[in-house]
Amino acid sequence: MTLSRSTDHQEIRDAVRALCSQFPDEYHRRIDAERAYPEAFVEALTRAGWMAALIPEEYGGSGLGLTEASVIMEEINRSGGNSGACHGQMYNMNTLIRHGSEEQRRRYLPKIASGELRLQSMGVTEPTTGTDTTQLKTTAVRKGDRYVVNGQKVWISRVQHSDLMILLARTTPLAEVAKKSEGLSIFLVDIKAAMGSGMEVRPIPNMVNHETNELFFDNLELPAENLIGEEGQGFRYILTGLNAERALIAAECIGDGYWFTDRVTRYVSERTVFGRPIGQNQGVQFPIAEAFIEIEAANLMRHRACALYDAGQPCGTEANMAKYLAAKASWEAANACLQFHGGFGFACEYDIERKFRETRLYQVAPISTNLILSYVAEHVLGLPRSF
Repeated sequence: MTLSRSTDHQEIRDAVRALCSQFPDEYHRRIDAERAYPEAFVEALTRAGWMAALIPEEYGGSGLGLTEASVIMEEINRSGGNSGACHGQMYNMNTLIRHGSEEQRRRYLPKIASGELRLQSMGVTEPTTGTDTTQLKTTAVRKGDRYVVNGQKVWISRVQHSDLMILLARTTPLAEVAKKSEGLSIFLVDIKAAMGSGMEVRPIPNMVNHETNELFFDNLELPAENLIGEEGQGFRYILTGLNAERALIAAECIGDGYWFTDRVTRYVSERTVFGRPIGQNQGVQFPIAEAFIEIEAANLMRHRACALYDAGQPCGTEANMAKYLAAKASWEAANACLQFHGGFGFACEYDIERKFRETRLYQVAPISTNLILSYVAEHVLGLPRSF
């Protein structure tokens, strides 16, 4: 049963669904149980060109927009997969495409498009600053033709399955800048070279099969040519990737939400207790219907955010709202799905507990729902800043 009325980009949807059908629930269940990386799945997406969707055609990609990229991510999750294994390449790509030099684009983008290189990781969050990004402590000091990096990052995902990482570090001390958002710079890091030359990676076991890590930098040297854009403008550049990230995460949550409502609608229509399908009871119907309505509404905001992004217009508010609405809707759909499956919802073979854990993450990351509410209160409603 297909509940959503969405028919946009149907060719992309059909093609991604066909690929995902080659990796059924059993595949993702096994990967989750083994705490493994879905290497074969990501490789298949890469070979089919989906991981190069945002790369301009002149560099070997498809030249699609964020809207199309969001449809790809949505369909992966709706098919029972987890885009968290590969979505980093989508939103990190925009930082390089929009702010990298022509030499950097020509050097890296064709190899990323072909799958020779992966750009899956972004190093921003730190243990002591969290989402207070302008206060980050990692420094990059220019010494001749190199930058020397020292500091620490946490919750940095896909480092072990990526070749390149986008790194945000402070190049001008906070006390020496006029605005706290100034003095931050973005670098492209060769992960394998860095791991033997000043960067230590410590995996963080967690409740989701989400490969994430703590990073330690001890005099890591980066070539000056790895600086992306202008020194000191990294915070502005990183917002490009963060807005894209939030819109894509919203699409993934929408995919999850449709997966949950598809599963639970089918189940409660078939499950008979006390001589009637449990889906005949309004106490069952209403939570499912409410979650579905919220998913549909979040879907509209997702498309609004993506359309603004693709048009080069400010989209911070819409991207944040889309992420908030979609994460909330998918979580409510997940709760309804688990609740009405009863004990079977906790059984691994039904896949609900796996998807339940996966979609719960997005209430917290990549930005918590409370911070989105603070953003809207301050920047949209004009209320006094709360922190």
